[in-house]
Amino acid sequence: MDPALKQRIETLVTSSPVFVFMKGSKLMPQCGFSNNVVQVLNALGIPYETFDVLSDPEIRQGIKDYANWPTIPQVYLKGEFLGGSDILIEMYNSGELRETMEVALAS
Repeated sequence: MDPALKQRIETLVTSSPVFVFMKGSKLMPQCGFSNNVVQVLNALGIPYETFDVLSDPEIRQGIKDYANWPTIPQVYLKGEFLGGSDILIEMYNSGELRETMEVALAS
């Protein structure tokens, strides 16, 4: 991966404790999977920031390489890849997501 692109991604990932690469924005998700992530995070009441990968093809592909994860959305917690839509929904339904977020954000 190009070092400049890697630096851009790392800057984004660490710009907020919870960061989401998604299609669209948290106010207007552009796909169902991105909307699922927004709904889960909103239900938890956790503040988060997003980046619309549709606005930047370099980031759209680069984030897949960065996380070694083929799909978008991608959720990061304190700079670490947490998962995509299915993982977040599974964690939310089990109660694990709330616990993981509370512990990470308290430290």
